Amino acid sequence: MRIYNNANLNTKHRSGVLAIGNFDGIHLGHQKLIKEAKNKAKKNKLPFGVMTFEPMPVMFFNKIIKNHRINTLKQKKYYFKKMKIDFLIVVKFNIKFSKLTAEQFIKKIIFRKTKCRYLYVSKNFKFGNNRKGNINTLKKFESDFNYKNLITKAFKKNNKIVSSSLIRKKIRQGKIEEVNKLLRRDWCIEGKVIKGHKRGRKIGFPTCNLKMGNYVIPKLGVYAVKVKNADFNKKGIANIGYRPTFRGKKLLLETNIFGINKNLYNKVIRISFKRFIRPEKKFKNYEYLKKQIKLDINKAKK
Repeated sequence: MRIYNNANLNTKHRSGVLAIGNFDGIHLGHQKLIKEAKNKAKKNKLPFGVMTFEPMPVMFFNKIIKNHRINTLKQKKYYFKKMKIDFLIVVKFNIKFSKLTAEQFIKKIIFRKTKCRYLYVSKNFKFGNNRKGNINTLKKFESDFNYKNLITKAFKKNNKIVSSSLIRKKIRQGKIEEVNKLLRRDWCIEGKVIKGHKRGRKIGFPTCNLKMGNYVIPKLGVYAVKVKNADFNKKGIANIGYRPTFRGKKLLLETNIFGINKNLYNKVIRISFKRFIRPEKKFKNYEYLKKQIKLDINKAKK
């Protein structure tokens, strides 16, 4: 998979099939769109690629929105590579780009830079300055700029349209098993292990601590997880919250990895969420907390 940090495609990847969107989560709906576009490319013997935006436009325009992402750009690249697309265009979303009108976006980006023949977007796709462009705009300029706009029908599960918004909502509700079905993989958080206060080690349950970054914050509490890095793939339990027993002030993801008792500071780990076990709560003292952690571990192992 070739990655372009702008839309200046080389000859090999021009005049192909292009899917455009934020693709946050790359959920079942996104997977359906990409599969249809990929099949079109294969049938017509054309290159197939995806265009996405970084940062996500909603976060660019609303600086107060912090915890919004289902996955990071790094994860997005990894999942697209697994889907065996030919190329990925990561458009830097900034003031200059945001001021392009819908017609300018079609003319300058779609036509001049990609020269794509088939363009795939979702039904609710909006683009251009003030989001004035939509699927009708794309249809209007088809003949002028020599492309065919194709709309993928929304993917439904249990009579509900699968969307990134729906998945974010379910993550916040702690419905991780439902989330994983809508992603067709485990939802995971990836990050570098940071130093904590070593309280977990003192009570016999050492933890790896991660900051949440821009990830969606799941329901506060304890989860059964799997933890992976370059050297291991283990089960564990994770607590996300403010650690009320210790009067914590900062949100933190703490993970106790089963069978691992070594220094992982500055190591990158991936925490895959399996099941919500219980909400976060304040305990009377360390002994009550230790008893509860033992119960949580037994439940997670099952």
